[in-house]
Amino acid sequence: MKIIGESLNKEQARAAAHKNGPLIIMAGAGAGKTKTIVHRILSLIRGGVVPQEILAVTFTNKAAAEMRERVLSLLNKEGGAISSDESPIIKTFHSLGVYILKEQAKLLGLSRHFAILDEGESVSFVKEAINDEGLDVKQFEPRRIRNVISRYKGDLVSVEEFARDAEGFFPKTLARIWVRYEKKLAESKALDFDDLISKTVGLLRENKEVRENYAKRFRFIHIDEYQDTNEAQYELSKLLANEHKNICVVGDSDQNIYGWRGANMKNILNFERDYPGAEVVVLEENYRSSGNILEAANQIIKKNTIRKDKTLFTRKDSGERIGLFEAMDEADEANFVAGKIISLMGNGVKPERIAVLYRANFQSRVFEESLLGASIPYQVMGVRFFDRKEIKDALSYFRLAFNPESLPDMKRALNYPPRGIGKMSFLKIASGKTGELPRGTKEKFGQFKKFIDELSGAIPKEPPSRIVTKIIKESGMEKLLQGGTEEDKERLGNLYELAALAARYDTLPLGEGADKLLEDAALFAAEEVKAEDARGVKLMTVHAAKGLEFSHVFITGLEQDLFPHSRVNGTGATKEDEEEERRLFYVALTRAEKKLFLSYAAMRTVFGSRQVNTPSEFIFDMPPELLEQEKRENAGKVIHIE
Repeated sequence: MKIIGESLNKEQARAAAHKNGPLIIMAGAGAGKTKTIVHRILSLIRGGVVPQEILAVTFTNKAAAEMRERVLSLLNKEGGAISSDESPIIKTFHSLGVYILKEQAKLLGLSRHFAILDEGESVSFVKEAINDEGLDVKQFEPRRIRNVISRYKGDLVSVEEFARDAEGFFPKTLARIWVRYEKKLAESKALDFDDLISKTVGLLRENKEVRENYAKRFRFIHIDEYQDTNEAQYELSKLLANEHKNICVVGDSDQNIYGWRGANMKNILNFERDYPGAEVVVLEENYRSSGNILEAANQIIKKNTIRKDKTLFTRKDSGERIGLFEAMDEADEANFVAGKIISLMGNGVKPERIAVLYRANFQSRVFEESLLGASIPYQVMGVRFFDRKEIKDALSYFRLAFNPESLPDMKRALNYPPRGIGKMSFLKIASGKTGELPRGTKEKFGQFKKFIDELSGAIPKEPPSRIVTKIIKESGMEKLLQGGTEEDKERLGNLYELAALAARYDTLPLGEGADKLLEDAALFAAEEVKAEDARGVKLMTVHAAKGLEFSHVFITGLEQDLFPHSRVNGTGATKEDEEEERRLFYVALTRAEKKLFLSYAAMRTVFGSRQVNTPSEFIFDMPPELLEQEKRENAGKVIHIE
């Protein structure tokens, strides 16, 4: 089959040529799944399908943007310029939820400009709910409670269902907190991140007319990373595909590593049961890694039994053997990594093409010290632009201008810059009793409200960048930060960066650009910094590395009870837990293109306690002929760490 653009192998072409009915593409790591989806979309359009009837859903904004760019590029090569309005609908699960909820806001009693709480704001609401119930936040840790609520929402359990069935002290207490939390969301006309999908599912389940409308609108549906879908995402996909059954899912049961946050691998394993007669395409040719790396990965994953069988292969040569280093302790391990990176950089490897992976976040500190001491540029992945306090402060003004009833935004905006409006005064403002405020406080709030009203009036008249600039300057943020510390000046620089980012939305119609900026800010806040945007060697957890690739990869801390994690050997651990940990190591292995380095420490300090370690079982699961011992004297420069 001839398709404009990149050439496809036989199985990729078979998937791209499929049109009607269900299709599952089991795509191994590095097997070109995005290329296959993109060419299938092109093939559908060439076959007469209207682009706007094609929906593709991914998990991250980065993946959605990449797919959108590649689709538009192929379409433009095929038939001339095409606008984004004429292209297929490509969204994340959460942005799809926002898209549907905004269109149907009236049915749910929402404004089109409803607030979307980020994780920090959700935790803050939960903390308030705990306090309002007279409970101790030390006993009922807000973040943990929020995570439990999130898991239930992902499983499509409503607060009413949970409260009705709750038995025992903790479930009954959780029900009280959850009820109070939902009340606070309703009062603020806000949704949390989980609501974006669960409420969309509820709407489609309960309203036949709405469900049929979207089923007709999206005649051909693609779901990426299907093995990572939770119950809510699975149900949303099924509701949209139920009428035409033209659903194509892409995934890999060997890369399911998010069971701890609700991802259900049974969704991909049971696809053929859910959609009888589904065509199955298996992509096993890997275009990323050398032969030795793939052989190690195949040997590791074949020990799992809960999977769809496949064996990755490559047309590349065997490549270098996998380096294995036994360190005395974590400092010795970090010194080895830093020394080896110096050697690699000396041989022309760019630091951006090198990744240091670890199982747990606490491991990063010693690597940071070692790389810093060796003057090696590095970036610890996970710092989120939209999670920065100053960015959230500025956006709270913007969101409040859209939705004056958003209490969390009002509270944040009132408090920064400080205005001397205390907690009791805010409670009076929130309850509409501004007449009871002291004279001075009433004047301050009047000035604040006047500024918010001015912003509201500017939204339909001025571009987003000008509104952000107005917030930075006229709220008092710029003046406050200009005369502060170096850290304050860095925060001001981040605010200016927000204004520059907002300028990207200036080309949209007035009002619409501002709305889109806030929507994207809420959705991007849930994602980590894009690895390719960061300079230097990447330090990250294996979970954060999924979907990325590097020429050289260090997998560190390969010790029993660290990787694999101790939870797989603990009380209540299941076979699924054990296999997920093995899948996580498989994901780590398959990030590397040219060379892998594995390391473990004979002793390690974990949370203040010095312990002797046993090498990870994963090391012994790889054929010894694939490994070569790394010697300390070959590590290069050694950095002493106190």
